[in-house]
Amino acid sequence: MAAVQGGLVDAVEEKDIKSEPSNDGCGNSNANDGRPPSTSPGSSASAGSNTSAAGPPEDQQTLLAVLQFLKKNKLTESVDILRREAGLPDDQSGGDSGAGSGAAAGDGNTEGGDVSSLLSRVTTASSAVAPVAPAPTKVVAEDQPDVNVVLSAYSQQGDPKLYPVYYSGLKRFIESVLDCHRAELSQVFYPLFVHMYLELVYNNHESEAKAFFDKFSGDQECYYEDDLRVLSSLSKREHMRGNETLLDFRTSKFVLRISRDSYQLLKRHLQERQNNQIWNIIQEHLYIDIFDGMPRSKSQIDAMSGSLAGEGKREANKAKVYYGLLKEPEIELPLDDEDEEAENEEGKPKKKKPKKDNMGSKSKKQDPNAPSQTRIPLPELKDSDKLDKIMYMKEATKRIRLGPDNLPSICFYSFLNAYQGLTAVDFTDDSSLIAGGYADSTVRVWSVTPKKLRRVKSAADLNLIDKESDDVLERIMDEKTSSESKILYGHGGPVYGISFSPDRNYLLSSSEDGTVRLWSLQTFTCLVGYKGHNYPVWDTHFSPHGYYFVSGGHDRVARLWATDHYQPLRIFSGHLADVTCTRFHPNSNYLATGSSDRTIRLWDVLNGNCVRIFTGHKGPIHALAFSPNGKFLASGATDSRVLLWDIGHGLMIGELKGHTDSIYSLRFSRDGEILASGSMDNTVRLWNATKAFDDLETDDFTAATGHVHLQDNSQELLLGTYLSKSTPVIHLHFTRRNLLLAAGAYNP
Repeated sequence: MAAVQGGLVDAVEEKDIKSEPSNDGCGNSNANDGRPPSTSPGSSASAGSNTSAAGPPEDQQTLLAVLQFLKKNKLTESVDILRREAGLPDDQSGGDSGAGSGAAAGDGNTEGGDVSSLLSRVTTASSAVAPVAPAPTKVVAEDQPDVNVVLSAYSQQGDPKLYPVYYSGLKRFIESVLDCHRAELSQVFYPLFVHMYLELVYNNHESEAKAFFDKFSGDQECYYEDDLRVLSSLSKREHMRGNETLLDFRTSKFVLRISRDSYQLLKRHLQERQNNQIWNIIQEHLYIDIFDGMPRSKSQIDAMSGSLAGEGKREANKAKVYYGLLKEPEIELPLDDEDEEAENEEGKPKKKKPKKDNMGSKSKKQDPNAPSQTRIPLPELKDSDKLDKIMYMKEATKRIRLGPDNLPSICFYSFLNAYQGLTAVDFTDDSSLIAGGYADSTVRVWSVTPKKLRRVKSAADLNLIDKESDDVLERIMDEKTSSESKILYGHGGPVYGISFSPDRNYLLSSSEDGTVRLWSLQTFTCLVGYKGHNYPVWDTHFSPHGYYFVSGGHDRVARLWATDHYQPLRIFSGHLADVTCTRFHPNSNYLATGSSDRTIRLWDVLNGNCVRIFTGHKGPIHALAFSPNGKFLASGATDSRVLLWDIGHGLMIGELKGHTDSIYSLRFSRDGEILASGSMDNTVRLWNATKAFDDLETDDFTAATGHVHLQDNSQELLLGTYLSKSTPVIHLHFTRRNLLLAAGAYNP
């Protein structure tokens, strides 16, 4: 395997491993994390962000917290000293009237009390924000641990009996607003419900938490059922420590996309009610992405909702993505025997023109949207690679042009008696080999062609071969070892992902044992065991140009590797749950990851940044496929839907409904005309990809909401449904001539 100098490889030597900060949605630090939603991107600076003589808002909130803590513990002397030091007037509200547990911090029931009167003095008189909650602890400087502790204690003083009152009050308000605002404001129900429940559990109010859950869990959207089931099992504080997903939910910001008018309604309501408890959760745990324009409809919101972290921020999808294809190397295509025969018969040269592809996968000229050839170092083409390119071009001239009136033939490979448990399948690009990963830790490779699999001869026998002979590649193979299949042993757990290298010399496999193994298809032995993941590795995938590969697993990160390096070149961190599937972009500069957190992320291989976050699936994502021209991405999940995404604009552009079970494989035809989907419902469905993309209006992409209106045209786009005989479809592959191959284990 050719080594690549410089670029990404050097980055390893310098230990320049890029990872995404946990508090950020897209690979960059989030400057808004400590600020109230009113200052989120797209909103004008509200009066709440003004500063007064007492210092910035964070200092005011800290001072208020400390004063409240001292007063609650009846340390009146310390309160007076602190007031004098801060230059605040003496309290005129009369003793401890506001310090009772019912009106303590977080109750929201502080009208006329000491907290609100003090707050009005500390903050500016013109402040338009509701009573300000304590600042999130993460914005407090590291050299102030005492204040940090005080703030933590302060944020836990809410009266548990009032939680249902607050939630019911907000619910009544939202149900009373105009229909156009109701759908948008209803988005706050779920994150508020979860955080209020977790707060009750965290503070050991078990009976109140159970009553709160029983009363309001039925109001949540149906696509949060699985999360609510997990949530209901967390009834004690100790339970939360072992649940990473919900701890992430508690520490990361849930993103809501709301129009400015709807947001102003919500803010005004909380202001008037002085509802500290809800405002505190909104400020600390929610990121409200405000946009100008008409509020979105219920269907538009539902299409984008469902992930653990809410919707993707619009800012997260605005980075420039070079989705175009790299320029193909100049290789002359020699005439084959058929061409020569045609010339002799006709007496005239007869050229076979390759058919033009609408969404062709190869580019003759440099695409303006393509990255530069040297943006990331790619391996140089060897002579064998050039020969393979020539074979590919010859096959392309004989490729069948698919369309609604010319559907592909489908060849189904059923794995019979696969009692070892078939877990993964892959085909080589030229469709000559097929490999299966099994639950018994083995990998099995078959030859699809009449040509049998052979190993290279032993070192002693190789020394006897004439290395200058024309057929040296044939002579080095040992005929005694020829067989239709080979079994590869080495993993210590079920194999969940496999991927052939483009040159068919190597095979990757990922396993529950936490390793990715590289196998030689010349010797059928393991060359390297890549160790980096600490938990099961669910998927791995080779780059279309070879050399690089990606893996993703239960540790919630994806790793970029090079075949000649035992450590990862990049670590892509940001998902809130398992990385279940991975896929390289056709130009190898980007890779996509699908996760159990129900989001898809697109990562830049060069710098490790997340450049796209796609939300909309209602279940873990198990299938990804890029269109041959690199412009579009298709995804499939356990919610039985296929979603289509425009990479350049960062938007969902289509939804394909029809399957009745989880989707485990997606594949575009070589010319991009057809999208095939394989599901656990034992069917293969073919979709009209050209129509799905051509029906888009470019005006939709400029919508201020960052969302296009999805047409419910699945039946129009569905070209055919093909039922297998009780065999779930776990892999699909189009041959170079556009024959569709499908594979799965027979399930009697």
